[in-house]
Amino acid sequence: HVVRTKEDLMIIQNIANFMKKNPNYLLIVEGHCDERASAAYNMALGTRRSNHIRVLLIKQGVDLNRIYSVSYGKEKPIALGHGPEDWKLNRRTQFKIYKK
Repeated sequence: HVVRTKEDLMIIQNIANFMKKNPNYLLIVEGHCDERASAAYNMALGTRRSNHIRVLLIKQGVDLNRIYSVSYGKEKPIALGHGPEDWKLNRRTQFKIYKK
């Protein structure tokens, strides 16, 4: 659930820059998981995943009152298969930006 790659950190920086320049927007950070654990575990993991991103954005200077995090666990997969490549795609964070 922790962001490690330079590419992913740059994406978070770009989102933070957008949010700081556009105060009339709200951001929802969605945490998603693959299918391999229990529903309860995956909901908790999705929460950790989305909250980690939220904390990174706040550290970049985004107002914490404009960022909301939610976990969908394994309930909204984007890949419907049952193999390693599908699991990798389903372990993700997605962003939704809304204008106030």
